Amino acid sequence: MKLRNPFKPKNRNVNQVQGWIDLADFLGIDKNLDDDERSEATYFACLKILSEAVGKLPLKLYHRTKKEGVLEATDHALYSVVRYRPNRFMTSTNFWSTLEYYRDHWGNAYALIDSFGDTIKLIPLDSSKMEIWYDDAKLLSKIPDVFYLYSNGGTTYKFSSEEILHFKTSITDKDGLRGLSVREILATTIKGNQKAQRMQNALYESGFTAKAVVQYTGDLKDSTVKNFLSNLETYAKGEVDGAKGLIPIPLGTQLTPLNTKLGDNEFLELKKYSALQIASAFGIKPVQINDYSKSSYASSENQNLAFLVDTLLFILKQYEEELNYKLLNEKEIRKGYYFKFNTGMLLRADLKTQVESLTQGIGGGLYTQNEARSFLDLEAKPGGDHLIVNGSMIRSEQIGAQYKINEDPVKGGDGNE
Repeated sequence: MKLRNPFKPKNRNVNQVQGWIDLADFLGIDKNLDDDERSEATYFACLKILSEAVGKLPLKLYHRTKKEGVLEATDHALYSVVRYRPNRFMTSTNFWSTLEYYRDHWGNAYALIDSFGDTIKLIPLDSSKMEIWYDDAKLLSKIPDVFYLYSNGGTTYKFSSEEILHFKTSITDKDGLRGLSVREILATTIKGNQKAQRMQNALYESGFTAKAVVQYTGDLKDSTVKNFLSNLETYAKGEVDGAKGLIPIPLGTQLTPLNTKLGDNEFLELKKYSALQIASAFGIKPVQINDYSKSSYASSENQNLAFLVDTLLFILKQYEEELNYKLLNEKEIRKGYYFKFNTGMLLRADLKTQVESLTQGIGGGLYTQNEARSFLDLEAKPGGDHLIVNGSMIRSEQIGAQYKINEDPVKGGDGNE
C-alpha cells in the first residue's frame, strides 16, 4: 500500500513543481539507509546519546517583559508547536531527537515550515535527499538566496531559505552552507572498528577454534580436500550431536593449531582506543560509552556537567538561533519573545540536594515557597506566593545608616528632645 502525503503542498511558481511527497519522507523516515556506519557499536551509541539528550530537553517559547520578568508565552501559537506537537504525527520528543540524529549522521538536518500562524507545522525532511544551492547568478530568483532542492521519486521541490529550518554540525564546507558529519571525517577509524568487529564475530561463529594446518596422506584434488576439511570443521565447531568436545581424525592425520591470540596483538586495547576517538569526535565523554576505567562516581557527575557545557550548549544554541530567526518576526523579537531549551533536566540532582538547593533559594529571596514546591511537583499552598528574606539584610547603599546620630548642628544634642 502506497503512503499518501497528508500535508497539502503550496502552489509554487514556474521554477517549482507540484505533487505529493510520501508521508515517510515528510516524517524523516529514510527507506534507503546505509547501515554500515551505524552497525559500529560506538558510532551508534554516540548517535543515540546525542539524539536522546536533545529530545529529552523541553523547548519553550518565552516572553521577556519589563514588569513581570520572563514568562512562558503559553498564549502564543508557536508555544504548543515546539513544546508538544510539531506536527500531528510526532511528539516534540520524537521530532527533536529525529532532527538531532539526522544532524549527527548526515551533518545536516532539515525541517519544512509548513503554513504560518495558528496552523503552522514543522515537518522533518530526509537529509540524504536534500541539495543546497546558492543562487548568486539569480537564476531562480531576482534576489540572491540559498535554495533547498528536495528530490523524491523523480520530482524536485524547491524551497527558499525562509521555508526550511537548517541545523548543521560545527564543521562545514568552505562555503559554510553544508555541515560535515563525523562519519565523513573519521571514515577510516569507523571502518577499522567495523573490521575489528567482523573479526570478533568470525571467532564467535567458529566457536573460537583457531585455524590449523592439517597433515594427512591423500589426494590434493579440490573436491576431496574440501569434503575432508568440511567434515573436520563440523566436529571442531561442535555442530555434531554427541561429539561437542571431540574431533575425530583419520589415522595418519595430524592437526597443528595456528594460534592467534587477541591479547598478543593488543586487539582489545586498539579497539578501545578507536572507540574513544569516535566518542571524542562527537563530544561524548568516556563514561557515557561505559568506559569507567579512569572515573569515579564524583568524576562521572563532573563529566555529565562537562558534556552539557562542552558539547550540548553549542548544539542547543544553534537550534535556538535558527528558530528565533525563522519562526519569529522582527516585531515579536523586539517585544522579547525567544526560544530556549530547559537544560535543568540534565542536571537534576537527588532529592536531598534538590531540597537543600530550593531551601537556600527561598531563604535568599530567589524563589517563593510555591515556586519551589512546583519544582518538586507539589501543589501550591495559601500564602506561599511571597518572597521572604532574612530581616537582617539591607540594601548596599544603606550600610552604616544604623550607626548615625541625628544631631542638630545648631542646637546640639541628639535631636530627639
